[in-house]
Amino acid sequence: MTSKHETILGNARLVLADRVIEHGWVAFADGRIAEYGEGTAPSGSEDAGGDLIMPGLIELHTDHLEMHYVPRPKVFWDPIAAVVSYDGQLATSGITTVLDSLRVWREDGAEDVDGRAGVLAGAITAAREANLLRAEHFLHLRCEIPMPSVVEEAKELIDRPDVRLMSLMDHTPGQRQFRDEVKLRDYYRGKGGGMTDAELDVLFEKRFTYQKAYAATNMREIVALAHRYEIPLASHDDTTEENVADAIQDRVSVAEFPTTMEAARGLHQAGIGILMGAPNVVRGGSHSGNIAAIDLAREGLLDILSSDYIPSSLLMAALQLPQHAPAIDLACAVRTVTKTPAEAVGLADRGEIAAGKRADVIRVHVARNIPVVRSVWREGRRVA
Repeated sequence: MTSKHETILGNARLVLADRVIEHGWVAFADGRIAEYGEGTAPSGSEDAGGDLIMPGLIELHTDHLEMHYVPRPKVFWDPIAAVVSYDGQLATSGITTVLDSLRVWREDGAEDVDGRAGVLAGAITAAREANLLRAEHFLHLRCEIPMPSVVEEAKELIDRPDVRLMSLMDHTPGQRQFRDEVKLRDYYRGKGGGMTDAELDVLFEKRFTYQKAYAATNMREIVALAHRYEIPLASHDDTTEENVADAIQDRVSVAEFPTTMEAARGLHQAGIGILMGAPNVVRGGSHSGNIAAIDLAREGLLDILSSDYIPSSLLMAALQLPQHAPAIDLACAVRTVTKTPAEAVGLADRGEIAAGKRADVIRVHVARNIPVVRSVWREGRRVA
């Protein structure tokens, strides 16, 4: 610990990858974890006041950026300003690495933000180059397989160096996440567009047509594209044994939001990491009426949590997991939002407090069962 940039945090509950040091300290220098220990910290340390000190959170799937870009129907914000606002929310939620999930398809008459992945990807780059960001941002390309333009649009983004994940999605009514068409109608009515049943009838019929015409060919091309560029693949809303078989055949490494216990067990047996929504944990169940993440956790089938649509839910869910699943201790729960997601997308340099790892660190105070992020360091530099 000789660098002039040295930082030491003491009097902390230190969350390591495999255990918690109830009274410990950690030091980092030159952007890396230099050392940690138990007991009284070396002189010159910053008092953490008994708060949790843990790795910065790793987020693999959040489309929350789109809410900042289109805060109201047909209202488009400056895209760079939207990225900066969104990034600030992530950082103060404890997220130091994020895969921004961008919708890679166009669909007239559905949602305003569709087809604007290129605009948002460009805004992320501009914000990064202007040193406006607190978290480190990568891209997750969400590919809606039945859409006619999805392959073309994926090709426009695929060779960017920040693409770290591609997901294979199919939201055709009557299957996967929305097997219950009534819940899908409720979902669209709640999106703010106020679509009528007649408008939804037209939209759903178009989606049936698209799936029949394009899904099989597009799936082959998107999977081949991901393999060619060596980008990890995620399946999405796996429900049946057939879905699981497809995921295995496509060599996916992460299964996002499986909807049934049957699918989750099959994916787990195949060695595919299972990602579930943190809001599902916090709310105690799925907003779509599918399997509860807590039930998967109790079965040992939960590997990764994602904040999905509420950034603050990621930390809340991780800290609540041990209360719901006694076999999961705090260190294990924190791995679902740090080390495991980092490894799933090849970011082995972060995600745990260990010598030589990146000093992406957060200080968390908990009161009334609600966590608040007091401080955030990214590569040893305080950013929040």
